[in-house]
Amino acid sequence: MPADASRSPRRPYVVAHTAVSLEGTTTGFPPNVGRFYELASTWHEDITLAGADTILAQEQTLAAAPRPGPSADGPLIAVVDGKARIRQWQALRDVGHWSNVIALYAQSTPPRPPSSTVPELVAGSERVDLAEAISELGRREGAEVVRVDSGGSLTGALLEAGLLDEVSLLIHPYLAGSRVRHLWYGAAPYPADALELVDSQSFDDGLVWLRYRLARQPAADHPGLP
Repeated sequence: MPADASRSPRRPYVVAHTAVSLEGTTTGFPPNVGRFYELASTWHEDITLAGADTILAQEQTLAAAPRPGPSADGPLIAVVDGKARIRQWQALRDVGHWSNVIALYAQSTPPRPPSSTVPELVAGSERVDLAEAISELGRREGAEVVRVDSGGSLTGALLEAGLLDEVSLLIHPYLAGSRVRHLWYGAAPYPADALELVDSQSFDDGLVWLRYRLARQPAADHPGLP
């Protein structure tokens, strides 16, 4: 995708916020979940964007979790689910973190049950077109900020497509070791341009928080960058 086509006037600001080890892996160490989500509130996202694998890994927990109902003031959660594998949509909606759910499908996504009431956004033919989906979320839902809360595959796809405006890494003082190779950017190639440091903070427990803006993105005033 051409760089100048990746950012339309309607496209929300997209930030990937990830907990990582010193090597940049997303697994193989105990993450500080409380600190992670405390810092995630920085962006006041309108949409939480997740991949199907991230939600599938939590489906057993979701099925047994309390369901206080949707959070009226919470963001929407949009899940890239091109193969229609997610089943716990109702639990995801009612777990109390989000105001509603949106399934991001492609035209080739298997047919859904006729009784399905899950809101859908169909973008792309064979695979979910992330650029189209994010722009449509901005237009249809009025979203200004999208926070990616997912593994390396989705973050890497967004990075490779030029759809990330900011990368936020909460670095933990652990070495995951060679047994773990789940990098925060997945298998995507490194961006050609250097990243611009926006902010850095360190904490007493050894955590370091780094925020980078993609240098190819304009530095115009935007709600994603306080």
